[in-house]
Amino acid sequence: MLKVGIIIGSTRPTRVGDQVGKWVYERAMNSGKADFELVDIKDFDLPLLNEKKTAAEGPQNYEHEYTKRWSKKIQSFDCFIFVTPEYNHGVPAALKNALDYLYEEWNNKVCGFVGYGSSSGFRVVESLRLICAELQMATVRNQVALNLSTDFENYTKFKPASSHEKKLTKLISDVVNWGQALKNMREEPNPVEYSRRTTENTQSTPSIH
Repeated sequence: MLKVGIIIGSTRPTRVGDQVGKWVYERAMNSGKADFELVDIKDFDLPLLNEKKTAAEGPQNYEHEYTKRWSKKIQSFDCFIFVTPEYNHGVPAALKNALDYLYEEWNNKVCGFVGYGSSSGFRVVESLRLICAELQMATVRNQVALNLSTDFENYTKFKPASSHEKKLTKLISDVVNWGQALKNMREEPNPVEYSRRTTENTQSTPSIH
């Protein structure tokens, strides 16, 4: 079964991301579409990136045990949903750091975004789309945008508007569907051959009138 990591992108003690992450996880599990796991980068104690070699040089060059542990966890997933606040128009330092630690582990996988903040997280998601593109990740168009003023009581207790439920359902569906397609591609030793066979199978399917 497809494995989806729901990654909480904030490590602040006063964060609300854990509430949002739990909401995403519970809705995702109820969908029955894949195997979902809630991943808190706070649990991995990643310091500011301090590997001597770049992640693009390959996991075989990782020196630190925390890097290897993070690598193993991310490698186990086929796709991701990032739950992230917006800090100063951009990506939280902890999330950017966690992304930068790895490279191959992110390649040819799909991700979606649940953003939150005073501007509903739109700007952090735009920034993340650029970062994920460089990591050779595909991003789905649909996203969930939560506003601290309207979706949180006193800016701290998560109480999302009902309209977000439909958007989250669509986001989960998109991530799973795209995730399965990219998983098939990754498992095909020759992507060109996979594309050719897929086209042939489509063309050979009889029409129904």
